[in-house]
Amino acid sequence: MSEFSVRIGTGADLAGVIALERVTAEAPHWGEAEYAAAIGGGGDYVRRRLFVAEADGAVIGFAVGKVAGDVAELESVAVDLRMRRGGVGRALCEAVIASCRGECATAVELEVRAASAGAIGLYRGLGFVSVGRRPLYYSGPADDAVLMRLDLQKA
Repeated sequence: MSEFSVRIGTGADLAGVIALERVTAEAPHWGEAEYAAAIGGGGDYVRRRLFVAEADGAVIGFAVGKVAGDVAELESVAVDLRMRRGGVGRALCEAVIASCRGECATAVELEVRAASAGAIGLYRGLGFVSVGRRPLYYSGPADDAVLMRLDLQKA
């Protein structure tokens, strides 16, 4: 795998992020305005940040994190299918976690498809623990959501 870097996303990344999101079944499939808002950072209470992973000038992954008050959410992580299992997802998650820490969040929460064993393993490796389940939360295909949480005061 080629070298990659992770950085805060800019408007110039928007087309690459959306193109990757559209071919990633697990992505939330937001509208362009949602990603643009994540680039802008959000408001005073809810602060969002988009991170991109780049290799050879192309977006190969992205992640979005949101902080509201002292609780953060890892809202989305997507990695180009050809670049998975090479540390890109982990690096993106670590960037979001560090950003959330910098915003004084005390915890990061997420939800993930129960069938996504690879993603669940990644999150556990980062210190997240399962805290609940939402039956049939996802559609296309139907799946439960596993709720996970990382306590930043202990991590």
